[in-house]
Amino acid sequence: MKKVYNITAEGKKELEKELETLKGRRGEIAEKIAEARDYGDLSENAEYDAAREEQGVVETRIAEIEEILQNAEIIAGGSKGKVGLGSVVELKSSKKTVEYTLVGPVEADPLNGKISNESPIGMALEGKKVGETATITTPKGETEYEIISIK
Repeated sequence: MKKVYNITAEGKKELEKELETLKGRRGEIAEKIAEARDYGDLSENAEYDAAREEQGVVETRIAEIEEILQNAEIIAGGSKGKVGLGSVVELKSSKKTVEYTLVGPVEADPLNGKISNESPIGMALEGKKVGETATITTPKGETEYEIISIK
């Protein structure tokens, strides 16, 4: 059974851009490998090993992105009434106010306010409405957030 990846239209564009960049690097890496081969004995050639390793990393990421894009399901913005995939949620705790966008695990980026629906915060928020509170258990302990708005 194939895995379906939930991503936003913006996330899909970012992946397509990354894929294009990575495919563009193939020629550069091939040149590095050819140049390193010219140095002679491959068994003790650090440049060759490094170039081959870089090639492996790039090819693995290309395959991963292609898999995601082939099995992507584009999520629209969440409904205004309940928190769901694509929702932008404003939360208030006793210490601070934060805003998160609930996305699938593929495009999660907590430092930029994109949290996965499979994360502790995402699971605690999903299905909640404005005015409700969500208790989120993290390694630092429990925090209660009140949902101020859903966009």
